[in-house]
Amino acid sequence: MTDPSFLDHPPLTERVNAYDEAHLGLYLRLLVAEEEGADWREVVAVLFEIDPVREPVRAKAVHDRHLARARWMTAAGFQHLLQPRLQ
Repeated sequence: MTDPSFLDHPPLTERVNAYDEAHLGLYLRLLVAEEEGADWREVVAVLFEIDPVREPVRAKAVHDRHLARARWMTAAGFQHLLQPRLQ
C-alpha cells in the first residue's frame, strides 16, 4: 500500500516537481512491478487501492499515467535530482 494522497493525473512538468519527489517510492514500485511482469490490475489494487473491477477505466488510467511518469523519471527526471537546488 502507498500513500493515498496520489492524484489521478500526476503533474506533467519538464522538471521534477514536489509530487514526483513525494512519490519516488511509488514510481520505483511501478517500475519493479513492470519489470517483473506483474498484472497492472494487481498493481493498481495494491499501490493505489483502486478496485480495477469496480473502476476499470480510472484504474487503468491512474496506473498508466503514473507508470509513464516513472519512466520519464528514469529517462530524464533523475538528472534534475542530481543538480544543486536553489533555495
